[in-house]
Amino acid sequence: MESLPHRLGKARPKSRKRKVEQSGVDTENGTSDDGNVHIDLRIKLGEPSLVPPSKETFKGLYFLSNLDQNIAVTVQTIYCFKAEEKGNEKAAAVMKSALAELLVHYYPLAGRLTISSEGKLIVDCTGEGAVFVEAEADCHMTDIGDIAKPDPAMLSKLVYSVPTAKNMLELPPLIAQVTKFKCGGFILGLAMNHCMVDGIAAMELVNSWGLIARDHPLTLPPYLDRTLLSSRNPPLISFPHHEFNQIQPIAGTAAALSHHHHQPLLYNSFCFTPSKLDRLKKIAAVTNCSTFEALSGFVWRARTQALGMPPEQQTKLLFAVDGRSRFDPQLPKGYFGNGIVLTNSLAGAGELVGSPLGFAVGKVQAAVRMVTDAYMRSAIDYFEATRERPSLASTLLITTWSRLSFHEADFGWGEPVQSGPVSLPEKEVILFLSHGKERRSINVLLGLPASAMCVFQEVIEAI
Repeated sequence: MESLPHRLGKARPKSRKRKVEQSGVDTENGTSDDGNVHIDLRIKLGEPSLVPPSKETFKGLYFLSNLDQNIAVTVQTIYCFKAEEKGNEKAAAVMKSALAELLVHYYPLAGRLTISSEGKLIVDCTGEGAVFVEAEADCHMTDIGDIAKPDPAMLSKLVYSVPTAKNMLELPPLIAQVTKFKCGGFILGLAMNHCMVDGIAAMELVNSWGLIARDHPLTLPPYLDRTLLSSRNPPLISFPHHEFNQIQPIAGTAAALSHHHHQPLLYNSFCFTPSKLDRLKKIAAVTNCSTFEALSGFVWRARTQALGMPPEQQTKLLFAVDGRSRFDPQLPKGYFGNGIVLTNSLAGAGELVGSPLGFAVGKVQAAVRMVTDAYMRSAIDYFEATRERPSLASTLLITTWSRLSFHEADFGWGEPVQSGPVSLPEKEVILFLSHGKERRSINVLLGLPASAMCVFQEVIEAI
């Protein structure tokens, strides 16, 4: 394997000190105001190396669809494993070897992103490999605490960041870091570009990696041909696509945003138990209301209220719908890429907050129904014709991971004791994550200015 200190930067130096942060912390018991123990996580990184596919794979240019173009951001996730009797000494070696085999099947992830002659993202399948880093933490894994309570500054240390990369094209599509802890546990930290995978494809990839690590054959090989989602020639735009609209703030909104701008952005997660989710459905009183629709309508309305938007301000809700079964014909099983399509709903802030919850939920239902094969093909063609990207101005973007089985990833050490994202990609994003032993609760993860977070919490407590 090629060593990469010259390309990916030197490893961060190790400090053996571990201290409890002082801000907002009771130094006697090490707990903060939110009940979590906060540590200054010290990590010793080894030299990063490249892991190419274990066999020769396709070399050349690999097509990315227009659905891949709109979400070219890095997503960082972590998976925490207890080692128990097995220990963590062989964890990195096992996962590194399995990664080389995995990349034979998922060879685009061993390439590098570049720009095509049409000015769009494309993968140059060079076979260079994914980046892999071994690391050690000078603490126990339990010191990390509950990752459902966001602490991006700490958790980001568990995912390798290429210090020399100046832009997205200089970042490998897949980066893996395995961090060993003194207790014998270890954490896998992954950074993947969203243009390569959506949540379903990422889940299938991680679970396939686990199968290889346990010497099992793949149960769902990836379907790599993304030309199934090519645009039509000429493009045919048959629907309005408000997801791309740039909503202009009115004067009152600008003043409210200016007030929030000077406050720190707080991250928090709120657990919606099955009983609380049932209450939301009853309050909404909308026919055939799903859990997602009730919760999405509620958080859109509550966040708008918390931010204090003027009644006349238009606000937009964006969320992804899995199009795999909605395309005609359906996308093949194991489709490797983004099979999700953004849908949208628009409402005035005053109408949204002043109306019963059923109004917002009905808007969400209409946005779900809108996603048909014709609509998705129109969205693909819209990007082809305009090259516009969805705007997040006066917008809430909801991302749903509650149906994804990342918690089932098993590399030979059992399923992770916890798993989840390191942070939210944008301040306008809210994430839904499954929670609890039976995965029936949903954690709502978001960031808001301090004063807005207080209002949001009050609205939730009033359910």
